[in-house]
Amino acid sequence: MHGPASSGWLLVALCAATGAYCLLRMRSGVEEQRRAAGGEAVMGFGMAAMAVPATAFTPPSWAWPAFAVLFGATGLHALWAARASVRHLHHLVGAGAMVHMSVAMAASPGGHRPGGAGLPLLTGALLLYFTVYVLATGVRLIPVPAAAGAGPPGPGWGDRPEVARACRLSMGMAMVAMLLMM
Repeated sequence: MHGPASSGWLLVALCAATGAYCLLRMRSGVEEQRRAAGGEAVMGFGMAAMAVPATAFTPPSWAWPAFAVLFGATGLHALWAARASVRHLHHLVGAGAMVHMSVAMAASPGGHRPGGAGLPLLTGALLLYFTVYVLATGVRLIPVPAAAGAGPPGPGWGDRPEVARACRLSMGMAMVAMLLMM
């Protein structure tokens, strides 16, 4: 992706840390959480790789089509998983956004930023989707006061839904940033 190098490195750090946490979530005792965490780890690490500033590393010409294939396969997996839970449709949209960015980078001369044709319709639609997603997820993270001394301690830190939501929020914000840099 292109933009200021400091922003790119911050995106790399954010996405890599999120991917690493998702790998830890794969150790959960809840099967559905393990499955979702695996897909989110792939997205996190893939986003980190794509966000490396172009001034630091120019990927070979085959990298962008490889990213498109990887995220296309991730999208097919999300589509298959959506039969059981509509929550996977968000993963499908995320994978589609990554395919879109990969194809745009592959089609641009030398793998550089797509030309100044303005904001393409698909990029704008994805930007709108992820902006709404980030706002809605952020609102769901607002803590609700708990009753004093209510119940036993919660699940382990890897199974906490609010931490998983915070990871999805950070990946959503990174997606918005990456789409804006297109």
